Order: sequence, then structure tokens, then C-alpha cells
Amino acid sequence: MSLLIERFELGDFATNCYVVRDDADRSKSCWIIDCSYSPEPMLDFIEQQGLKPSLCILTHCHCDHIAGLSKMKLRLGPVNVLCHRAEAGFNEDPNLNLSAFIPPGIQAPPVDAYINEGQMLELGSYYFKILHTPGHSPGGITLWCEKASVALVGDTLFQGSIGRIDFPTSDLEDMKHSLMEVLMTLPDATTIYPGHGEQSTIGIERKSNPYLRPNAL
Repeated sequence: MSLLIERFELGDFATNCYVVRDDADRSKSCWIIDCSYSPEPMLDFIEQQGLKPSLCILTHCHCDHIAGLSKMKLRLGPVNVLCHRAEAGFNEDPNLNLSAFIPPGIQAPPVDAYINEGQMLELGSYYFKILHTPGHSPGGITLWCEKASVALVGDTLFQGSIGRIDFPTSDLEDMKHSLMEVLMTLPDATTIYPGHGEQSTIGIERKSNPYLRPNAL
């Protein structure tokens, strides 16, 4: 399998940001998934490897996933930034991206385009399906690649836990649906790459995650 996913744990919130690429693709195209505070290690890696980011895809637009976008554009040029339409305006609004509660406020560059539920995005020989997984935030998304059995799940699902649902734009019922009706329908062998913490699999979380037990939420 030639799909490579490099993890960078960035900033004071230990946010997982990822560089995704098809190693068999000679164009060296890659995606950036989220861009947190202090993104220099990830940007250094991209430059050192001679990679060419075609997209920066935001799993959601909370401050610890967008704070490095200005530095990214300054270093790498006009990389198109995508997010779900439900979070239009979050990048520019510290109240919506939650940075107003942990100053200094973040006003990140606006996104360049929106992505939608069911949309397919191509990277080399791989296709990723966009799954809308709100709850932690209204525009939370998961990028699922069936061919590689991987899902980049943002802050919806963690190893042994789930994303917080006590923020102003969080929603408990949306989270239940995203977990049980979307993510838990993926194959057990699917490796999940979360926004914080270590990777896991759908099968492991289905069996052991206490938040996925009946009536846990």
C-alpha cells in the first residue's frame, strides 16, 4: 500500500495534523489535514521532502485545527483550504472557532471552497469519501478511504473516548448519529486517525470505547 500518513502533534493542545500522500505518485502531491498552532515541524517536513500540497482540508474549524493556516500560506504559497459549509465564517470569528475563550483570538484566513457529504476527493490512486460527522462541531468531517482502510476522523472519535460536546456549537444528538450511524458502519479493520491521541481501529473502539456502549450518551 503506497498511501502514507505522517502525523505531527502540534501546539499546546497536542493537535494531530497530518500530511497525506500517495508515495507512488511522482508528482509528490500531498494534502495537509488541519494546521494547528506552531506548524513549523510539519511545514519543514513538507519542504524537506519536496512535497507539493494541493489542498489543506479542515476536519473542523476550532482554533487548534486552524491556527497555523497563515504560516502555512506564508511558507507554502496559495494552498486551497477546504471545510464543510456548516462552518462558514468560523476561521475568521474567534467566538466560533473558540479562540475567544483562550486568548489571543485567532482570525485565520477564510476557506477557499466548501466540501459536502458524499463528495469524493482524489489523491494519487486513492479516493477519499467525505462523511459529515457533526456533534463536536457542526461541520465536522471524516475522510474515509475504503481502498486503504483508513479514516481521518478529526475530533469526533478518539482512542477510548470521543470529542467534547459541551462547546457552544456542539450537539449531543448529532454526535450520537455521527458515532453510531456513520463511523460505526465502517469496517472493523478501518484504522482511525484522530485529531488528538493515538490511532486505533473501528473494531477496537466498537468493542472497548465506553462512549459507544448503549445509552452511554
